[in-house]
Amino acid sequence: MSDKTQDPFAVAGWIDRLGASVEHHPGLWQRLGNLETSMLDEQLERIAIEAPIYVCGLARSGSTILLEILAGQADTVSHAYRDFPLVYTPVFWNRFLDRAQSRPAAAVERAHGDGIEVTPDSPEAVEEVLWTGFFPHLHRPGVSDVLTAVHEAPAFERFYREHLRKLLWLRGGRRYLAKGNYNTTRMDFLLRLFPDARFIVPIREPVAHVASLLRQHRRFSERHREDPRARRYMRRLGHFEFGLDRRAVHTGDERAAERIREAWAAGRDAEGYARSWSDVYRYVADRLDASPSLREAVLVVRHEVLCTRPEETLRRIFEHCRLPYDDALIARASARLRRQFGSPPAAEGVDRDEVLRLTAETAARFGYPGDAGIREPLRIEAVTA
Repeated sequence: MSDKTQDPFAVAGWIDRLGASVEHHPGLWQRLGNLETSMLDEQLERIAIEAPIYVCGLARSGSTILLEILAGQADTVSHAYRDFPLVYTPVFWNRFLDRAQSRPAAAVERAHGDGIEVTPDSPEAVEEVLWTGFFPHLHRPGVSDVLTAVHEAPAFERFYREHLRKLLWLRGGRRYLAKGNYNTTRMDFLLRLFPDARFIVPIREPVAHVASLLRQHRRFSERHREDPRARRYMRRLGHFEFGLDRRAVHTGDERAAERIREAWAAGRDAEGYARSWSDVYRYVADRLDASPSLREAVLVVRHEVLCTRPEETLRRIFEHCRLPYDDALIARASARLRRQFGSPPAAEGVDRDEVLRLTAETAARFGYPGDAGIREPLRIEAVTA
């Protein structure tokens, strides 16, 4: 995790203490972030935020692979593992780390145990720290996580824009790229801030997706019981998808959220994840149906199609994001995706028939099963075989 030892869950004590400061005193760190901005005023005034790219969808949908592929393009700039916990002051923190590091860290398999190796410089979903600091209601049970286009938050909007400029300046890029699962419920809000923003929403066949989520929940829960630091790290980073601090994404439908909470509280983990899959992607489909501007900005990518037909899908993704690419980049990324794709082992406690029943209505809107249900307005990245 933050301390890249052979144990990917290990968290150094000093990182744990700094994380506590950020968690408990966000106002202080926001003021320090504004101070940092004021000291860089001359450098930042020349930095433009052009068409930021957001990868957002449920965890275990292939979002990390998409993030890493897009981050490999020279124009893009992302948060990295090293940016946590002092996310509010990226320039101060990264300058300190550059002086403190004695040698480059070796790549290790990340805590998910899924074969993806990372270093402190690998791209990661980190900006949730900013969202939860400015919007403390997020992730609270019974409270909607949705931020709409009419939602105004001047202090956050100013801070967020300047934060993106600092990252672009710090890392010498032109396009901001973020992976944030919870940005799925903020796409309208983000599109108001950046009318030229582009969104990639990965989706995965529900039975395989639920099984993957359940495996990760068991894995992280076990380690959270053993190591409170690992649990605190996840909470402070803003990852509530699995583990002992698991919380459902609230899309504004309290009855749906309540059913997810009830299933998890009763130990029916797979049912809860299936209901969450249906609720989140139903919300996405409804928003795309309702908003032509959002529909133009969003590309939905089926994970199975990405992995089995990578060349054409990757070209569509790069073109949608308005990023340059060449055949060599597509070939490298395609080879990786083919290696990644396979039939995952079944997870105990997953009733295939129940998952299909609970997700059927939403799944049909995204072409599951088969491709017959694909509707062109949703811009689904899938073609018939």
